[in-house]
Amino acid sequence: MTHDTDHALSVDELHEIERKFDPELAFRPTGPLIAGVISVALVAMSAYHFYASGFALVRELLHRGIHLSFVLGLVFLLFAWRRSLSTSLPGPAWYRISGVPVWDLVLAVLAVAASLYLPLLPPSVVSVRVGNPSGTDVFMGTALLVLTLEAARRSVGPTLPIIALIFVAFALFGPWAPGALKHGGVSWQGLINHLYMTNQGIYGIAIGVMAQYVFLFILFGVLATRIGLGQLFIDLAMVIAGRYAGGPAKVAIFSSAFMGTISGSSIANTVTTGALTIPAMKKVGYPAHFAGAVEATASTGGQITPPIMGAAAFIMVEYLEIPLRDVLAAALFPALLHYFGIFIMVHLEARKLGLRGLKAEELPKMGLVLRQHWLSVIPLIILVYMILSGRTPDFAAVYGIIACVVVGFLNPVNRLTIQDLWQALGDGARNTLAVGAAAATVGVVVGVVTLTGVGFRLGYVVVQTATDIGNTLGGLWPLSYFSVMQWALFVSLILIAASCIIMGAGIPTTATYIILVAVAAPALAQLQVEPIVAHFFVFYYGVLADITPPVALAAYAAAGIAGANPFKTGNTAFRLGIAKALVPFVFVYSPALLIVTDGFTWSAFTITLAGAMMGIGGLGVAFSGFFLSHMSKAERWWVAIVSLLFIAPGLKTMALGLVLWLPILIVQLRRRSTQAA
Repeated sequence: MTHDTDHALSVDELHEIERKFDPELAFRPTGPLIAGVISVALVAMSAYHFYASGFALVRELLHRGIHLSFVLGLVFLLFAWRRSLSTSLPGPAWYRISGVPVWDLVLAVLAVAASLYLPLLPPSVVSVRVGNPSGTDVFMGTALLVLTLEAARRSVGPTLPIIALIFVAFALFGPWAPGALKHGGVSWQGLINHLYMTNQGIYGIAIGVMAQYVFLFILFGVLATRIGLGQLFIDLAMVIAGRYAGGPAKVAIFSSAFMGTISGSSIANTVTTGALTIPAMKKVGYPAHFAGAVEATASTGGQITPPIMGAAAFIMVEYLEIPLRDVLAAALFPALLHYFGIFIMVHLEARKLGLRGLKAEELPKMGLVLRQHWLSVIPLIILVYMILSGRTPDFAAVYGIIACVVVGFLNPVNRLTIQDLWQALGDGARNTLAVGAAAATVGVVVGVVTLTGVGFRLGYVVVQTATDIGNTLGGLWPLSYFSVMQWALFVSLILIAASCIIMGAGIPTTATYIILVAVAAPALAQLQVEPIVAHFFVFYYGVLADITPPVALAAYAAAGIAGANPFKTGNTAFRLGIAKALVPFVFVYSPALLIVTDGFTWSAFTITLAGAMMGIGGLGVAFSGFFLSHMSKAERWWVAIVSLLFIAPGLKTMALGLVLWLPILIVQLRRRSTQAA
C-alpha cells in the first residue's frame, strides 16, 4: 500500500491500514440488522465484565464460560471464514442474513451453547462427571474444541490452531512419538475430559485471566484514549523532544512510550502515534522506510511498558502467584532500556544525516497542552495508585474506568457523550475478541502439556542439546575458559530466544509466551534461573516478533502509513530493535535488573543498569555506523563484539569493555577533528 504521506492520513485510511495488517481487526461489514445485534452484544459484554468484576461474585467456571460465549459467538458474527470476504458487504443471497451466512449464525449459536453448557450445570454434577464424562459432555466438549480452533483461525490466523492440532495429535498418538517425547497416549474421551471438564484446558488460566483482568484493562485503554489521554501523550512528546536533532523520530519514541502505558497493542500504537510522527519524520529528511521502522519499533514497547502491558503480564501474575505490582516493577527498567536502545539509534541516524528538529512554530505550547488535557491523566493516576497500594488488578481497573467516564463527562475539551460511551464500550469489547479466541486455543496447548508432561520432556531435550553443544565448545581454546554449565545456559537461552521469535512471527505475543514458557521455565529451572527471570525472558523475545521479518506486522502497518516498502521497513525495524535484544540476556546473568528478584541489592542493580546501557549504546553505534563521525566496517565489528561483553555486566567486564573502546574513541576524535579542519 502506497500513499502520499507528506500529509496526515485520514481516519478512514488509518483504519484501512490497521485492518490490512492486523488480522485481529479484520471485521467483516454487516447489514443493519446484524450490526445492531453485534453492537448490543458488544456493549452487553463490556457491561457484564464491569459489573462482574466490580460488584458481583460470579463462580469462576461460570465467569469464564460467559466470557468465552461472548468471545466465540461474536467472532463467528464479526470474522468471515476467509479474510478476503471482509473487504465489502456482499450482495443479497438466500443463505445470508444481513451479510452473514446462515451457517455462521448457526456456529455462533452452537459456540455459545457449548461454552455455557458445562458452567451452567450445578457444581455437584460437574464434580461427579470429571473423569467419567457423559456422551453429551463429550459432544459439547468436541464442539467447543473445534469451534475454538476455527474462531482462532479466523481472528488471529492459521498458525496457532495448527500448533494446537499438533499438540492434540501428540496427546492421541503418544506411543508413536520419538525418543524422550514418547508417552502412553490418551483416548479421545480422556482428552475431552481434560480439556473441557477440568480447569486445565480451555477453561484454564489463559481464558480466566482474559475474563478477570485483561478485558477491563483493554476497556480502560480505549476509554482513556477517548477522553484525550492519548492526545496529551503525543503533545507532551512533541514539547519534550521535538526541537532536537531529528526531532520527530524522538517524538515517536516518547509518544509511543507514553501510549504504551495505556495500550498493550503494537499495531494500534503504531497507527495511533504514527499518523502524526511518520509524516513529520519524512518532512525533516528521514527516509520513508526508516520513519516507519522507528515508529514500529517504538510501538512494540507498549506490551512491556507498565501499567497496562499486554495480556501476558496478567497471566504471569497467575503463573508466578505474585502481585501485579511486582510484575510491573520488574518490567519497568527493561522497558526503559527498550526505548533507550531506539533513542540511541535514532539520534545517531539524525547526526549522520544532519537532520534538524522541529521549529518553534511547529511545536505545541506546554501551557496550552496542560490546560486542555490535564484532567485526562487523573484516571491513569488512580489506576497506578490502586495497583501500587496492593489492590487487585480488576478492582483498580474498575475504578480507573469509572474515573474515565466521570472525567469524560466533566472535561469540556473532550466531552464524552452517551453515544461516545456506547461506542467506546463496543470498541473495548471488540478489541478483546481475537486475543480471547487465542487464549482459549492456548488453553488446548496447555491442557495437553499438563496431561502428558511434554513441557518437562521438551525442557529436558533443550537442556540436553545445549549441554552437548556446551561440551563441544568447552573443548575448544579459548572457549574452554567457560564451564560446560555456562555454555549450556548460554546455548539454552539462544535456542529459547530463537523459538520465541520464530513462533511469535505467526501468533500473538500472549500465545507465544504461554506455549514457550511451558518449555522454557522447566529448562531454565534446571539451570538455576529464577522463575520470574525465565518468564520475562520468554515474554521479552515474544514481543520482538512484531518487528522481526518475515511477519513483522507492526513494521508492515508503519510501512503502510509511510508509503514505504514493507520488507525494507521490517528489516530496518529489526536493526533498530537488535540492540535491546541484549536486555533479556542481561537480566538472566544479572537478575537485579528486574528489581523484585531474590538477593536484590541497589549496588548490583546500578552496575547492571549502567552495563546494559553501555552494551546497548555500543550495539547502537555499531549498527548505525556512526559515533562522532562515520565508522569503517572494521570499527563497527570491533564495537559490536566489545558490546557483547556487557551481556553479563560487572565491574571487571565494564572496565575491560571501556578499555577496548578507547582505540575507537581515539580514532573517532582524530577523524572528527580532521573533518572539521
